[in-house]
Amino acid sequence: MNQLPVRAARWSALHPWRAILGWLLFVALCPGAGIAVGTHDATSADYRVGEAGRAEAMAADGRLLQESTERVLITARSGALDERAAAAAADEVRTRMAKLPEVAGVAAARTARDGAAVVVEVAMKGEERLAQDHVDPLLAQTAAVQDAHPGLRVEQTGSASVSKGVDGQRSKDLALSERIALPVTLVTLLLVFGSVAMAAVPLLLALSSIVGAVGLSMLASHLSPDAGVSMNVILMIGLAVGVDYTLFYLKREREERARAGGQLSSAALVELAAATSGRAVVVSGLAVVASTATLYLASDVIFSSLATGTIVVVLVAVASSLTVLPALLVKLGRRAERRAARKARRMAARGARPRTPRRSRARSGRVWDALMRPASRRPALSLAVSVLAMLALAAPVAGLNLTEMSRDTHSGEIPAMRTYDRLNAAFPELRVTHQVVVRADADRAGQVGAALRELGRRAAADPLFTGEPRLRTSADRRVAVLELSVPYLGDSDEAHTSLSRLRDDYVPATTGRITGAETGVTGDVARYADYPAHQSGKLPLVVGALLLVTFVMTALAFRSVVLGVLGVVLNLLSAAASLGLLVLVFQGSWAENLLAFESTGSIGSRVPLFLFVILFGLSMDYQVFVVSRIREAALAGVPTRQAVLDGIRNSAGVVTSAAVVMVTVFATFVALHLIEMKQIGFVLATAVLLDAFIIRIVILPSAMLLLAEASWWPSRPGRRRGSPPDGTVRRPKAPGARITAADAR
Repeated sequence: MNQLPVRAARWSALHPWRAILGWLLFVALCPGAGIAVGTHDATSADYRVGEAGRAEAMAADGRLLQESTERVLITARSGALDERAAAAAADEVRTRMAKLPEVAGVAAARTARDGAAVVVEVAMKGEERLAQDHVDPLLAQTAAVQDAHPGLRVEQTGSASVSKGVDGQRSKDLALSERIALPVTLVTLLLVFGSVAMAAVPLLLALSSIVGAVGLSMLASHLSPDAGVSMNVILMIGLAVGVDYTLFYLKREREERARAGGQLSSAALVELAAATSGRAVVVSGLAVVASTATLYLASDVIFSSLATGTIVVVLVAVASSLTVLPALLVKLGRRAERRAARKARRMAARGARPRTPRRSRARSGRVWDALMRPASRRPALSLAVSVLAMLALAAPVAGLNLTEMSRDTHSGEIPAMRTYDRLNAAFPELRVTHQVVVRADADRAGQVGAALRELGRRAAADPLFTGEPRLRTSADRRVAVLELSVPYLGDSDEAHTSLSRLRDDYVPATTGRITGAETGVTGDVARYADYPAHQSGKLPLVVGALLLVTFVMTALAFRSVVLGVLGVVLNLLSAAASLGLLVLVFQGSWAENLLAFESTGSIGSRVPLFLFVILFGLSMDYQVFVVSRIREAALAGVPTRQAVLDGIRNSAGVVTSAAVVMVTVFATFVALHLIEMKQIGFVLATAVLLDAFIIRIVILPSAMLLLAEASWWPSRPGRRRGSPPDGTVRRPKAPGARITAADAR
């Protein structure tokens, strides 16, 4: 692995146009291949977990799965509803919908108890998960009825139309994120490099990596189904790591160029950068891939989709830094050399003496010296204060409340959600439906039916339930489903209490007594309850594997058990502190107006696990880059204390720039409407900010200064005689001598 970046850089430096054209061809072929093969989307079966998932599978076995239902609501625009006009509109809706090939059946119109609304229920063909792909014809017919009855309000809602609205809103949100993130990233890079050409390189490579990763993720979906979140994570992670990896490489090349003072060719400078920052990029990328792969242990299609998208885009970003980036740097470097030569000739013609560059410390270096002064002078005190501050930020985690974000948390800006709210107000009995599913031998069908009817009678006497129970039996009489309505919203305490009463009391007392029968309760509320429980059960396994991977990767990268343990502890500290801030902000209501959200009093069940995995991976970027600089100095014979201070100081600027880019990308997701994406964006932005400015600037140097030589245990870094430190190139001894890529070893 140590030689791979150097060999790749050498080949690209010697064949820059081949490398550039090869990369462009690769980026063009990836989406082409992805489009040709198509995306394998996750099906409803891929989402099944817990008891709700088992019950749903049993219902599917009996062909009794709940159909995707769209509801057309008819109300008055103002005043009382005209019953005759509403009836005519309802008849037209039923007639139009019944003719559509996507429709399985249309129910009779139902009038609300107060007579203020009429609803027509339309059952769609196919599984519920894919219904949104076929809902457009239904929406078109609803719009046509609305045009024909301007005095009424005719609107449609349902799982399919809401999902379609959410997807449309997500697309607009992502476009807004791009419009914010790209300019801010470009400005940041301009401040870092002071050159439009150099600033454009990281951004263009990140965008090309994203394009390539999108195509490859479509191919990968045939191995791990896409849950519809790959694009989100590829954009978020791709822009962050793509810019970061290129930034690390570019900054090192610029440092080596300034240090060489014209003695080294562009090709040799690229190899120098490849031997140091190039290696760090590879190690960092592999660490992100390894840590992200632990998400597959969650046995959840959404996390698997997130993992696949992240792994693909990180690998493509690493590949771009190994191949096309060295070629671009050589071309840009030779261009700069030609400009410098022309300038030198003009100055010589005028008899002017060339300016000797002054090697004075930059203003930014003095800034970092000031920021690091507490850690360098009083490491024990700095470590204690900063750790206590991080623990204080982590304290709110004790009140963490995890829930599955239900349909009721979607933005009211989606038309189907506004209709959904009006429908729930007019028809409370349509808010929530539980399905009690029983599978048994066909000769027990009578016993099963009697038990389910008894269960229905008990529920009818319970104020938590409403309406008439509906009993359905499969054609082979092996599966039966009892549907029970609850007049409360799915995320309400009453809805969850009704589920508990079914599972803990009514089912054990009725169908649970049938020998050999399998019973389960499913429905939206059951799914929302079972998913967090499933995640809580998988959390120890995933986090344990994550800690092990982080330790092993760090220990192997730096040949130090101590640094492996330190890396795990620091990552846990930053993750806990950012999670505490997330709880503080999103579980309360004080920041609702500031961040434009409506608090659910909870955190999305996927957020903590996603935070731990992604943060541990991304933190390795900074860990590898910073500690590599420290170890490089130690291998060159610099005492550990000075190596720590020099390594932190030399890497602080690029780490900060990379952090600004990452924070910007993640922070744009706070502007999204989906509450869970808001939380993910906020917690990742916060985590990166804490990691870059507190962990890497205060806690890491303080800890390593206190540990001193013990930081490297069991190895003892020291420069071997006759060999360059950590694979870097030997510099020519003669002033003015120049070496080429072929000479760099």
